[in-house]
Amino acid sequence: MGLPGMVLSGIAAVAGAIMYWAVTYHGTGFRFSTVGVILMIAGIAGFVVSSIVFGVSRKSVGTGRHTLDRRVVDPQGHVSSVHEETK
Repeated sequence: MGLPGMVLSGIAAVAGAIMYWAVTYHGTGFRFSTVGVILMIAGIAGFVVSSIVFGVSRKSVGTGRHTLDRRVVDPQGHVSSVHEETK
């Protein structure tokens, strides 16, 4: 979903609008205007759902702070610890 879902939903809504307002053919037992309304409703609903998924899936930028904890043991067995915090 997300951005590709928004694009496909928009295409479905536009196709439904074309079928509803631009196509004037009236066959027996099949109405393009009804299919157009169904496509518009499905496209709008899909666009809303995809927008929500796209908005929720975006990660926040964060604080920009990094910490590093390091423990070093030299060949004689002496241990030293380093804690670094950067902004």
